[in-house]
Amino acid sequence: MQVKHLLLIAILALTAACSSTKEQVDENLSEAELYRQAQADLDNKSYTSAVNKLKALESRYPFGRYAEQAQLELIYAYYKNGEPEAARAAAERFIRLHPQHPDVDYAYYLKGLASFDQDRGLLSRFLPLDMTKRDPGAARDSFNEFAQLTSRFPNSRYAPDAKQRMIYLRNLLAAYEVHVGNYYLKRQAYVAAANRGRYVVENFQETPAVGDGLAIMVEAYQRLHLDDLAATSLETLKLNYPDHPSIKDGEFKPRETEEDHRSWLSRMTLGLIESDAPLPPGETRASQDVLKQFQDAQDAIPEELLPENQDANEENEEDAEASIPRRGRSWWSYLTFGLFD
Repeated sequence: MQVKHLLLIAILALTAACSSTKEQVDENLSEAELYRQAQADLDNKSYTSAVNKLKALESRYPFGRYAEQAQLELIYAYYKNGEPEAARAAAERFIRLHPQHPDVDYAYYLKGLASFDQDRGLLSRFLPLDMTKRDPGAARDSFNEFAQLTSRFPNSRYAPDAKQRMIYLRNLLAAYEVHVGNYYLKRQAYVAAANRGRYVVENFQETPAVGDGLAIMVEAYQRLHLDDLAATSLETLKLNYPDHPSIKDGEFKPRETEEDHRSWLSRMTLGLIESDAPLPPGETRASQDVLKQFQDAQDAIPEELLPENQDANEENEEDAEASIPRRGRSWWSYLTFGLFD
């Protein structure tokens, strides 16, 4: 099945490449004839030819009786021809030049449609792509453009369809944020995950993703040992989404399990043989690497370039370290091999 899809895509791409030659428009055509032929091309779904004729009409007769209508229909021709960027640019130009035009709401609507379908290219028509995992830039632009249409022209004939598309886009944007939050959980970036979950809850109310946002908050707060915040989020989740998949038998089930990053030798010996020493509180591998690089660079300094009192300073540091009392291990630590230190 996938081979058939790939062959179909290759054939369509080859056909588009062969038909991409620019059509020459007769220079002797009148304004009315150009407009009539462009309308015929639109009716026959010959959108490339329609685009060429509408552009020729606008450039040859910029102040003619069909100029404004040609600009408006050029937006539609670009959109149907699979050129969303050109359609958006043509719509913006028409809105800027004719803000009081009786059909300017149509330009806003087509502008939103162009962004709405921008990510739904050839591949998404034949392959099962999850739109909630793709870049939400075009979806966000489409939502904002439909919002402009519905706010400026609430009685427009295109407003009901725009509102329905806004509901879909809002759900899509919320689902994208949930995917990002789950990714942060998987990467153990719990603060970022909690922030994403809270962002979904605060900004995407009445979407199906709110329950998932609360679940992300609960799991992130539990990993961060913020018990009060985790309990509050869990109560909210149980109260509003009692059938959420993360709640089983009244208990919260984390989506991600904490990974054990110890080596197999360390796990087999219950930590008695550690491949890497555990990090002190507040330190990371990166900070240790930086300190090691600094120490290596300091050791590489020639003796003749060292300060005269360098040896005295080192002796003072060693004496200070020796004067610090060291706490020995307890009998419980020895008995349990250090497992409960």
